[in-house]
Amino acid sequence: MKKEYQIYWSPEAEETYLKILSDILEKWTIREAEHFEQKVESLLTKLGQHKHLCPPSLNHKQFRKCVITPQTSIIYRITDDIIEIVAFINNKSSHAY
Repeated sequence: MKKEYQIYWSPEAEETYLKILSDILEKWTIREAEHFEQKVESLLTKLGQHKHLCPPSLNHKQFRKCVITPQTSIIYRITDDIIEIVAFINNKSSHAY
């Protein structure tokens, strides 16, 4: 039986996730926002089972980066058996990760 890892969201992750959803709704439709949410949920389910699913960030090795869409990635870190979602980023923006 596979181990399930706990997933926690940082305040920054919550804020950046909501910002991206808001941007999607502003520029596109509810359908695209729901599709994005489904992709995030699917990725988090996979992360909960395979904590090393995504490669380390090129800039900060303690973080890992998963590409969700060509425009958006998720940044997370692993502490023991806990996965902390650190932030959602726009891949075309300048960011620390």
